[in-house]
Amino acid sequence: MARLGINIEEVAGLREIRGALDPDPVTAAVYAEVGGSDGIVVPLRPDLKPVTERDARFLREMVKSHLTFLVPPVEKLISAALSLSPDMITLVPGKKAGTTPGGGLDVMGHAGDMARLVRDIRDREIVVSLLIEPQIHQVKAAAKVGFDYVELHMGRYALADDLSERADQLNNIESLAMAASKMGLGVSAGCGLNYQNVQDIAAMAHIEEINIGHAVVSRALWIGMEAAVRDMAALVH
Repeated sequence: MARLGINIEEVAGLREIRGALDPDPVTAAVYAEVGGSDGIVVPLRPDLKPVTERDARFLREMVKSHLTFLVPPVEKLISAALSLSPDMITLVPGKKAGTTPGGGLDVMGHAGDMARLVRDIRDREIVVSLLIEPQIHQVKAAAKVGFDYVELHMGRYALADDLSERADQLNNIESLAMAASKMGLGVSAGCGLNYQNVQDIAAMAHIEEINIGHAVVSRALWIGMEAAVRDMAALVH
């Protein structure tokens, strides 16, 4: 059974649009846990917006489940994340990784720098992951560098136009998840998953964690965060 992580960034984004105090991402995280999430996912971006350093500190205090920070490989942000001792740090591109293809980090092109970051994070007894495109050479490179987890970017799967392409994407993801597991890596999936396409991914034996934000926050506008998370948890679990 896969774990469900809820990304609360878009709640902070709604707050930033008006420059107001609400909606509060920390409150959203609390309701997500009540609704059945197994973890909270918190992106820290170079400009510390829309999730602020203050948000991150309060989330560290309030989150009772598994807390993951998504962090670009920028020294200042890595240091900030390490100081808060999350359960996991996932290295991501500096720009926002959405549902479009090409949203992962290139491990092969930055193996030396990645290895140093992995050592620094693991020295603090924090699990370290990274977001990659679902490609076997990236999985192999991640295992060689020493990551604990890889998170497979679901953009190509989410944008598949027909059943044949969707089936090809599913077969690729399942094969890569199995290969990663054999290499000693845990496997997560994120970016582009929603209520309509998540079940095929969550059903894969080697997918340990599903991370979702936009779809859940969108539904929460109509039925509330707790109920939206409960609906997603029913599909993932």
